[in-house]
Amino acid sequence: MKNQYLIDLLERVKARNAGEPEFHQAVEEVLESLEPVVEKNPKYIESGVIEMLVEPERVIKFRVPWVDDNGKVQVNRGFRVQFNSAIGPYKGGLRFHPSVYEGIIKFLGFEQIFKNSLTGLPIGGGKGGSDFDPKGKSDAEVMRFCQSFMTELSKHIGADTDVPAGDIGVGGREIGYMFGQYKRLKNEFVGVLTGKGLTYGGSLARTEATGYGLCYFTDEMLRDNGKSFKGAKVVISGSGNVAIYATQKATQLGATVIALSDSNGYIVDEKGVDLDAVKEIKEVKRGRIKEYLNYHPEAKYVDGGCVWEVKCDIALPCATQNEINEESAKKLVANGCFAVAEGANMPSTPEAIHVFQKNGVLFGPAKAANAGGVATSALEMSQNSQRYSWTFEEVDAKLKDIMVNIYHNSAKAAEEYGMKGNLVAGANIAGFLKVANSMLAYGVC
Repeated sequence: MKNQYLIDLLERVKARNAGEPEFHQAVEEVLESLEPVVEKNPKYIESGVIEMLVEPERVIKFRVPWVDDNGKVQVNRGFRVQFNSAIGPYKGGLRFHPSVYEGIIKFLGFEQIFKNSLTGLPIGGGKGGSDFDPKGKSDAEVMRFCQSFMTELSKHIGADTDVPAGDIGVGGREIGYMFGQYKRLKNEFVGVLTGKGLTYGGSLARTEATGYGLCYFTDEMLRDNGKSFKGAKVVISGSGNVAIYATQKATQLGATVIALSDSNGYIVDEKGVDLDAVKEIKEVKRGRIKEYLNYHPEAKYVDGGCVWEVKCDIALPCATQNEINEESAKKLVANGCFAVAEGANMPSTPEAIHVFQKNGVLFGPAKAANAGGVATSALEMSQNSQRYSWTFEEVDAKLKDIMVNIYHNSAKAAEEYGMKGNLVAGANIAGFLKVANSMLAYGVC
């Protein structure tokens, strides 16, 4: 980065947000991408728009007391970062995981601004969550936590203000408990959460959306470069919702998914992963991926280890941030991987991205490639507003159109600013311009 204004701004961000490396990383990537934009359009510097953009509009932090099954009071922290509402109500998931702290939520909320802008839908950027860990908790404990969490969060959200969704650790069970508590507190039935069950306002295809959208984006990226999913071997990290439905769609598009993982290790099944077995393990039993060998003893399980050691043509990281480092990226390149698209949020380190770009690997960044989930959440909001439900096919068709458009808009923006083929820069620029121009229209606010 050579622009002195952007260099100084990044240093101020780091100083004002000390101890938040994920947020620093996300801001630095965006500012680097914007260098040719501000040189061509100095109004974005003169107006202070970028300085406003890197500062959240609102950060809410609160305690969440709840009672466990032994009658003991437990206390967790809850967060909601309402980052930017220039183009619509705040929109972004809730993450329940022990790693959650303010910096993680700020990083995710900042990324969400650009991701939501790229969808072309009127939704702003936000994120929330708690350091509560639902793993190993009973349904009753999860319910009591969710009710306590929503008791505070309900004061700050609304169908036209802030509409949270799920993320890591927050699935249909947790959304149901939180929506029930919101409804109880407010005495109104509105689309204040997305990812709801189909019987109470949820959208068909929402469950599949992030994984499907990832594959629609990747498929368009491959096609535009003379390649295809057909006949390709695919490695996917994770084995949760995104990984499961990315596996399903990649298989439908002609690929063979040979590996999945969780935090304990990974499985390799060269014949192709049995998705029904994975769904039963993860969605029904809430078990570990190593249990896959109970269904297919001929498969291989590696305890610990790195799934990116497995030879593949296409890699789809769908687990967590910074899971692909420089070393892992070099292994993928050495093993002949020709495309990487991110299903998780910021799963590749800057060093890893440099390796991919240097070696001509097609690379789809998270804020573009995994936008299918939030896009379909926005479609759920639309259906809630209309008191109407679309068919699975209708939602899926809209999702595919959105993801194809995201790819082409990102590619076009990169080319216009002299960075042809750099989808990281293209996605940041395309997402930024819509938000920044809206902020300019509002004046200083």
